[in-house]
Amino acid sequence: MTLKTIVTAGVLTALGATTALADVKVGMITTLSGGGAGLGIDVRDGFMLAVEQSGRDDIEVVIEDDQRRPDVAVQLADRMIQSDDVDVLTGIVWSNLAMAVVPSAVAQGKFYLSPNAGPSALAGRGCDQNYFNVAWQNDNLHEAAGAYANDAGYTNSFILAPNYPAGQDALTGYKRLYEGDLSGEVFTQLGQTDYAAEIAQIRASGADSVYFFLPGGMGISFLKQYADSGVDIPVVGPAFSFDQGVLQAVGEAALGVRNTSQWSKDLDNAANVAFVESFQAEFGRLPSLYASQGFDTANLLISAMDVADVDDQDAFRTALEAADFDSTRGDFAFASNHHPIQDIYVREVILEGDVYTNAIIATALTDHSDVYAAECQF
Repeated sequence: MTLKTIVTAGVLTALGATTALADVKVGMITTLSGGGAGLGIDVRDGFMLAVEQSGRDDIEVVIEDDQRRPDVAVQLADRMIQSDDVDVLTGIVWSNLAMAVVPSAVAQGKFYLSPNAGPSALAGRGCDQNYFNVAWQNDNLHEAAGAYANDAGYTNSFILAPNYPAGQDALTGYKRLYEGDLSGEVFTQLGQTDYAAEIAQIRASGADSVYFFLPGGMGISFLKQYADSGVDIPVVGPAFSFDQGVLQAVGEAALGVRNTSQWSKDLDNAANVAFVESFQAEFGRLPSLYASQGFDTANLLISAMDVADVDDQDAFRTALEAADFDSTRGDFAFASNHHPIQDIYVREVILEGDVYTNAIIATALTDHSDVYAAECQF
């Protein structure tokens, strides 16, 4: 089914000025069905919560389900650009879909604000002045995990991830800062649910730690099977594999696991405290990392709309670059390639009442950017 949300158009008087700025039409393409639907739903809900809280009537948002299929995502993007005449696109969770959609969208003069996927190909030589990533560059949380593994004294990691752009970036990122040896390195199938063979390899590998990136349902399947296997080697992961939606499905098997993230519900800043409270009140669940990123993406867009007309692309781009909004992460800025500069934390899975969640225990990296920015030439 197709979900369309329309916030009716109107006129904004920005910062006391009398000049009417153009309405903005947003095309959100995200995953709302099948495997990984929870991630897209959280991106959507976070984004729309920020729009609702802004009280604006000059934003129209059209939301479509990409079904986690690149061909569907491309068809939707083409229609939104050519028929719906959107000004800004957003929403994509998966890096293979981003690679299918973003280059064409920006080539047609549209802004793309990524609330999640940050493939290395779009951060370096494939960057574009109209592409902004509001989440991270894919390698970042994995780099932080490699740094944490050093601090934890791990010297022989077994690492695995799905064989698609984000998975490749994940293992590259981990190895960039990890100083130990590898007892194994495996790429699994995207969408895989049976990990018996990989767990057998881990058992026989002699590893002192396991690092894995398996987002959504893949991570749920792996963690449950790993816990049932009796293998007693500590696991480390990025936030994607230990996020709020995943944890409730995994349950006790995730308790005590350390993971890396640039956001956590216990970050103590006013914007985040208000976001967590309002999201829970609106949707009856704790927000996930993906929800926080959707929320920040909408607020970035709104901050640009406050000072610039989307039809004046140079001015609107400059307003986006300023990132003049209160992020759920606290301090937030863009590097020269329009990817974030931000702190990345180590979290531990805990039980609060009957809810599994995360608590920050350390800071892994401070004011961290990505290695690809030097290759980006606008």
